[in-house]
Amino acid sequence: MRKITHLIDSKSVESTSGNVGPVFNPATGEQTGEVDLASVEEVDLAVESSKKAFEEWGNVSIARRVKLLHDFRNLVIQNEAEIASRLTQEHGKVADDARGEVARGIENIEFACGFADSLKGTYSEQASTGVDVYTVRQPLGVCAGITPFNFPAMVPLWMVPNAVACGNTFVLKPSERDPSAPRFLIELIQEAGFPQGVVNLVNGDKIAVDRLLEHPDISAISFVGSTPIAKYVYSTGTSQGKRVQALGGAKNHMLVLPDADLDLAADSAVSAAYGSAGERCMAISVVVAIGEIADPLVDAIKLRMEKLVIGPGEDPNSEMGPLITQEHRDKVAGYVGIGAEEGAHLIVDGREQVFENEGFFIGVSLLDHVTTDMSVYKEEIFGPVLTVVRVDNYNQAVEMISSNPYGNGAAIFTRDGGTARQFQQDAEAGMVGINVPIPVPVGYHSFGGWNDSLFGDTTMYGPEGLNFFTRPKVITSRWPDPTTSQVDLGFPQNN
Repeated sequence: MRKITHLIDSKSVESTSGNVGPVFNPATGEQTGEVDLASVEEVDLAVESSKKAFEEWGNVSIARRVKLLHDFRNLVIQNEAEIASRLTQEHGKVADDARGEVARGIENIEFACGFADSLKGTYSEQASTGVDVYTVRQPLGVCAGITPFNFPAMVPLWMVPNAVACGNTFVLKPSERDPSAPRFLIELIQEAGFPQGVVNLVNGDKIAVDRLLEHPDISAISFVGSTPIAKYVYSTGTSQGKRVQALGGAKNHMLVLPDADLDLAADSAVSAAYGSAGERCMAISVVVAIGEIADPLVDAIKLRMEKLVIGPGEDPNSEMGPLITQEHRDKVAGYVGIGAEEGAHLIVDGREQVFENEGFFIGVSLLDHVTTDMSVYKEEIFGPVLTVVRVDNYNQAVEMISSNPYGNGAAIFTRDGGTARQFQQDAEAGMVGINVPIPVPVGYHSFGGWNDSLFGDTTMYGPEGLNFFTRPKVITSRWPDPTTSQVDLGFPQNN
């Protein structure tokens, strides 16, 4: 059975904690490996390595950092198939979904390769007589990332390239459920020539998370996961004086107006709800249908659901794979039953689908006539369950979206440009799509929601990645004639 270990100081380090976690192939239910779970001492070892590496890495030229990032980017592209294969084996993603995850990660590396321009600072000559003022951005020190199971390659690539491009060192704690892909990425960082200790990896559970949050030598924490854990990470990390960005859960709405293209809306709803088996923080989980479009839209969605091919990710015909664990599969199935008990119309029951494989599979489900007081509306299901809420008009829809505690993403489908423009103003969400169901920003913008979907002042990657992983320093400089120097107790004035 495969053993997945830590990577510290560019070496494979086996845990001495005695704690391990199982790693499964979700398509078969078979345990394929076990991952070491770090002790406090092993986390400390990784942090000490990164702290030592920062002494030199923080002063390495931007040109050198960028060259190494380019080399890393090339290695990721060369090994794209291998990374995608690991995603399929441990997460269960189908081939297209796995390749898409890697491609979006590469996009972020490429943006980080351009940080030379963003780090050049600003300069004001002669801000006052004989005085120049300029601003530089400097690294924070040792940073850490805690990443989720649903995007084990992409999310680390939201963090690591930006952090090291800015001159920081980094400790990555990936999900223990699918650790092989992130470990392979760190191996590629080492192969690219990054100095020993610049990026370390420790696998672990809550023990490792808590130690990272409290460790005095860590300056910043970047996190993606559920809202309850995001709140915990943010409150604990900031109480320790750390800079923290913590992305939480979501309940993304897709508003469909009566004038929308029905086929486009139905295709988009099915794609956004059931892609990656619904295990996406940007998945559409609520379709808000206005007026007379509701009945034909539900029929069109159901028709498309019946044609979906669900199976192992290795099968090129599969469009959706299994869920990550048996426990999560059972939890999602429980929500389907709860929705029906609470009065929703169960149009398609994914629990009824029978699969040849013994993995963690469940069919796609559709619940209609859902109301905002139901559990399936209020809570993040994180599985292939789509709910439909019917409203009478645009104002009701916007009020419902605004009242939801989450604020990650929202989309509108309409042919009316004026209404679409109004929606982008009205929507209480950090990311908005117009006839786009999954409005994940490109790498040179930034990713993050509002309200209970984000804790902290900055979002992920793009320009906000630069802001998070650096701190500004303002220098005021004067080179006067020494003969003009005199004592002056007055407050300095610009002239």
